[in-house]
Amino acid sequence: MRIAFFVNSIEGEATYYATTWLALAALARGHDVCYVMPGDFVLRSDDSLIVRATTLHGPKPKKPETLLNALKDERAKIKTIDANDIDVLFLRNDPSEDAEKRSWAAYAGVNFGHLAADRGVIVVNDPAGLASAQNKLYLQGFPEVVRPVSMISRSIEEIRDFIDAHPDGVILKPLQGSGGKNVFKISSREEANLNQIFEVASGEGYLIAQTYLPEATAGDVRLFLMNGRPLERDGVHAALRRVPAKGDVRSNMHASGTPEAATVTPEILALAEKLRPKLVEDGMFLVGLDIVGDKILEINVYSPGALPEIAALYGVDFSEDIIIALENKLSIRQLYSGTLSNRTLATL
Repeated sequence: MRIAFFVNSIEGEATYYATTWLALAALARGHDVCYVMPGDFVLRSDDSLIVRATTLHGPKPKKPETLLNALKDERAKIKTIDANDIDVLFLRNDPSEDAEKRSWAAYAGVNFGHLAADRGVIVVNDPAGLASAQNKLYLQGFPEVVRPVSMISRSIEEIRDFIDAHPDGVILKPLQGSGGKNVFKISSREEANLNQIFEVASGEGYLIAQTYLPEATAGDVRLFLMNGRPLERDGVHAALRRVPAKGDVRSNMHASGTPEAATVTPEILALAEKLRPKLVEDGMFLVGLDIVGDKILEINVYSPGALPEIAALYGVDFSEDIIIALENKLSIRQLYSGTLSNRTLATL
């Protein structure tokens, strides 16, 4: 099959990105791979959807460095492909990277993903589901029991009152953001630089304040769910613990967090199960949960990472399992002759 990976930019892709490993797994299983960026879609006057995709030149790469070098090589080919000739469009961009300087690009994947799904392309995660998950407000749609006590505001007085009500402290971060950018722990309303923190963090829009969970000092657990269920092979779960650097509240590996093996407890699995109905309803094929104690801090639905780190820790490359799941979806689509909706197919 032909899989198109939608990314922010090819130049910005890295060897340790999960997308890179997914592309290598697809190539290893004999599939055709291409990369698509926000400016690569064309809706022609005859209503045909065209993609100007970057395709590989030469032999199929087997290593992350070789793959990215081939994509970035001047000999890489830009091929005009009709959407009908794409089997799977895998939306793997991070909208927050484009929100400030290229606002038009942030949701190009979601918008054109709708059009591709209408033309029979399997689009994951489902674009309608992704449209409802544009920021951390998405977590508020899940049962209260699974998430920390939170409030969302741009009012510093409202935030001060929230801090007063939670003496263990509060985590303050932009509602729209990723990678641990502008995440702060506030101990009290008397924090000396609270006004400066508020100015920095609110520069990107609304803020979300969450009660601080003391268990976070040991880091969080990133757990992958696929088709609404924990991704697992032979008793090994696609999960790791992200341990923050000394003196840092952020576990993100982009912020110097360290990956360690994680124990996926029955409590974690029970927590994930509470999320399953809505994730399935929203067509969320692949998501990454960030878990501290018995709470979900974030649900990463656009481009959850850590597959290479998990492979290094356990010797299990779950990228192959994900590609096999896409193969199965293609078989189901063909069996049902296109009568199943993309949102349904996304989590079968």
